[in-house]
Amino acid sequence: MRRREFTIGLLLASAVRSVRAQERTKQHRIAIVLAGGTIARISERASDPTARRFYQAFFQELRRLGDVEGQNLTIERYSGEGRPASHADLAREVVSHLPEVIVASTGPVALAVRAATATIPIVFEDAARIGLVTNLAHPGGNMTGVSLFDTELIAKRLQILKEVVPSASRIAILNMRRQWEGAYGQAFQPAYQEASGRLHIELVPASLEESTPSEYQRVFAAIAKDPPDAILVTDIGDLIPYRQLIVELVEKSSLPAMYGLRDYVEAGGLMAYGADFGETGRRMADDVHEILNGANPGDIPVYQASKFEFVINLKTAQALGLAMPPTLLAGADEIIE
Repeated sequence: MRRREFTIGLLLASAVRSVRAQERTKQHRIAIVLAGGTIARISERASDPTARRFYQAFFQELRRLGDVEGQNLTIERYSGEGRPASHADLAREVVSHLPEVIVASTGPVALAVRAATATIPIVFEDAARIGLVTNLAHPGGNMTGVSLFDTELIAKRLQILKEVVPSASRIAILNMRRQWEGAYGQAFQPAYQEASGRLHIELVPASLEESTPSEYQRVFAAIAKDPPDAILVTDIGDLIPYRQLIVELVEKSSLPAMYGLRDYVEAGGLMAYGADFGETGRRMADDVHEILNGANPGDIPVYQASKFEFVINLKTAQALGLAMPPTLLAGADEIIE
């Protein structure tokens, strides 16, 4: 009897160890969907500094939490390649593979994915708060993520441009047409209208049909025919892969420009005021980890970005013949000389 009990005990202990080992090595699968660029951007070694900064923070945080690609985590990578019209088809393809979590890089991509599934958890990065959730503290449904939207962010960019070019009365806004004229753009309109009215400037959309080199050439050729006083380049993901081309075209126009991301300034642009993407990456990784461990995305509060940085390229300012106000130089987080 004792021998039988001893044998049963050994079998039970072996089974417990086996279950625990399986739990430790449980495999997870997530999908990451970009708006533009190639899937090579989804890497800690991406040549794109914005993507590299975000994904270094994202993957490092996942590893710290025990989610390691190639060990217990599989990552499927997708890109809309700068063509908003393809988002719906891409979202359906992603959903058909049934990942445990979908990470959507922009609000428009998140909207497309949400239209394709009401059950697979979605972690988004949204720059416009375009109706993805109705309550940041209690998002509900199958979504959570990071909101970069801040009406003061828009006002700050325009205000800085006006300080640099006090005589500016017309400012062109480089954006994607489908986003500017759709829900994405409409979410921004009140903030743009309020800020432009207060600063006595007219905002002129410079809209791209898609994010391709030929389309940038077309839009800037149109800008040259009726030049504004300055240009505001938005921070949407579709534009980032072509930041060098954008900076070169802006330089050719001889117009001062404000950018939404520091990477444009590092590429030679005049100045940028935007969110800290390292912090964004860490926050989104935390959300993914919680969901993989059983949390309901609708119960995870959406994080409101609060860290922003102002960067100035003094060499570009001098080339444009601009005397940067001392107050702006004093308030810059970084000055590139």
